Amino acid sequence: MNHFRHTTLRLLLAGLALTAPLAGHAQQKPAKATKTSKAGSGLAVIKEADLKRDLFALADDKYRGREGGTLDELRASAWLAEQIRATGMEPAGDDGTYFQWFNLQRTRLTKTSTLRIGTRQLRPNHDAMVVAPTNASVNAPLVFVGLATPAELAKVDLKGKAVALQVSGAPTDGISYRRYLFGKLRDQAAELFKAGAVAVVFVSDDKAQAIYDHWSHIYERGRYGLPGDANTAVVNQPPVVWLPAEALSWAKQAGQQFSAELKVESFAYPSVNIVAKMPGTDVQLKNEYVLFSTHQDHDGARAPVAGDSIYNGADDNATGCAALLALMRAYKQEPARRSALFVFHGAEERGLLGSRYFSDKPTVPKESIVAVLNAEMMGRNAADSAALLGSTPPHLNSSDLVKTALAANQEGPKFKLDTEWDKATHPEGWYFRSDHLPYARLGIPAIMYTSLLHADYHTPKDEASRIDYGKLLRMTQWMYRTGWAVSNRTAPPAREPGFKLER
Repeated sequence: MNHFRHTTLRLLLAGLALTAPLAGHAQQKPAKATKTSKAGSGLAVIKEADLKRDLFALADDKYRGREGGTLDELRASAWLAEQIRATGMEPAGDDGTYFQWFNLQRTRLTKTSTLRIGTRQLRPNHDAMVVAPTNASVNAPLVFVGLATPAELAKVDLKGKAVALQVSGAPTDGISYRRYLFGKLRDQAAELFKAGAVAVVFVSDDKAQAIYDHWSHIYERGRYGLPGDANTAVVNQPPVVWLPAEALSWAKQAGQQFSAELKVESFAYPSVNIVAKMPGTDVQLKNEYVLFSTHQDHDGARAPVAGDSIYNGADDNATGCAALLALMRAYKQEPARRSALFVFHGAEERGLLGSRYFSDKPTVPKESIVAVLNAEMMGRNAADSAALLGSTPPHLNSSDLVKTALAANQEGPKFKLDTEWDKATHPEGWYFRSDHLPYARLGIPAIMYTSLLHADYHTPKDEASRIDYGKLLRMTQWMYRTGWAVSNRTAPPAREPGFKLER
């Protein structure tokens, strides 16, 4: 996007956020509530009905899944900024607005790229997934090696050949099969290229097909990053192609030719963080911030699944967005000694891009952020269970903050806490997949509130109608109780000495 268009879009969205009429629910000042012993009076203004209303609005089809770097994400962000303004929170983004703009870099195959195996013309990233965008021109005989072992492959002349093989094996080190499979596609292809192959074609088995069906859409769009990231650099390397299981019958036919003409294009899209604050009441502590974190984007509109093409992202992560709006109303009802900073991160699904950008270029002094409380998927699974990530070594970077959060749970919702998902040995590596991570890497005390994954995760079935709103209410109250305690204590949460993540 050129400078003029980018500036015009910024002004348009800033105007929407700063000049649109007040939302109807925010025209009335919240009623005064009786102050509880360990939480502020704002606890009473966190309402299930408000959470449900806001979540249904944000997860509506009209925002088309809020894909990072699209107008859908920006339209949803403008709506969020208007809701934030209606709560009375002060802008804390760029130039007196609620917005902090950044570019995400996208590298993808051009629409003119072609791929053929034998007589079959395949549409790249539709009929066959190209694992990494690359400039490549290949015309080579295809040799099918099936389930050949490394020893068997060593006896095959692979030089100048396109090599087709079936996916095989299982993880032995505790990681999930999904992570194992993606790593295998990368590592085994690298070994075959060292042996002289000019292209690699993987064919799914039944187990890999389940991952192909659920996750292959991530390759449709190409790769994303911040400008300068290595993974978005335009490269010239042999192609790696991933086929569905149904392709096995024809991929193994002898005497076929592999042909690919792949071209890459790279360009920048605007994305945005939405930032607001509630100033603290203490003359000194108001210069410190408790940061409440979430993300507003999801996966957008894609190929239909059972007739539904919109990945609404109700749990992931409209729940977090609705929670932060409720927390803002609570802090407006009764401000704390420290300032509260609220950040909706853009383009999280593209690789934590918004939180990476904000943690590197915060709109408040970096050293003034004393804790990060991150909301990520808080409305599904068993009503009485949840998880607090960042509470188990090596992810624990503040025992002090975690003790406060655990005490807040006992004061309020009394969730049964699942600690398995926070362990370094958990196969999903869930700790590394949300917006608290860039802050934790800086040593800032950081935790994540979540109700964990479920079968509808990253599918069009993640709809507002499937959320447990009573549970979301209790999760939000838990976050508030924790934040309120941290916001009002004199000393900031102590940092864990020697904190170091496993990767």
